[in-house]
Amino acid sequence: MNRHARGFSLVELLLALAVGLVLVLGVSQMLISSRLTHDSQQAAMVLQDDARFALGKITQDIRQAGMLGCLATTVIDNAPAAFDRPISWDASGSSRSLRLVTANVGDGVGKPDWTVLSDCRETAQAYAGSAPAAAPGLIRFGIRQLTYTHEAGQLKVSTPAAPAKAVLIDNVRAFDISFGLAAKPESTVVVRYDSHPADDSLIRSVRISMTLLDPTGRVRDQTYNVVAALRNRLG
Repeated sequence: MNRHARGFSLVELLLALAVGLVLVLGVSQMLISSRLTHDSQQAAMVLQDDARFALGKITQDIRQAGMLGCLATTVIDNAPAAFDRPISWDASGSSRSLRLVTANVGDGVGKPDWTVLSDCRETAQAYAGSAPAAAPGLIRFGIRQLTYTHEAGQLKVSTPAAPAKAVLIDNVRAFDISFGLAAKPESTVVVRYDSHPADDSLIRSVRISMTLLDPTGRVRDQTYNVVAALRNRLG
């Protein structure tokens, strides 16, 4: 028997346990940090997807606002009053609404609020809802009035035919709009932005700022901005 052989002392054992505990805690902290980072990235992606969906739909409708056929509004017989204001904004109380009279892009959701039949040369006639069958030489243009409303932390959309507001996305902390204005009606150049323009005919673009929040608190509020030009504004 080797008289010099011996085991670990109590101090050595305690030191080994302490080092092992530190290593375990370090690995655990890394795993927890990695999981938190993954969760925050997932939450940010959800907010980004919601913003992309809502802003993509709104900007498409903004670009088509004022597309009331191939002739100016003044030529359209029986044109409703809504045709004179293809874009408007209301910020009364705690809710905010953006109203657009825009082309019905044929997404299969709902019927047009109005239909314009035109020969695209001299005559045009507006009808409520769907128009009768188009005679030879006439073109049909479906028109919808969409109202986007921000209230109670939700972004909603409604139409005259479906006034009950359908929720597009939740967790909307802020929804602000300003309008790019031209210096004069015949100009297409935006010279300034105003949240409450006095003359709707000068509106050439719309700037939207939307802030979304994560209800679980895994990520900070995310703000998204987009500018959409009115491509089809007719005088």
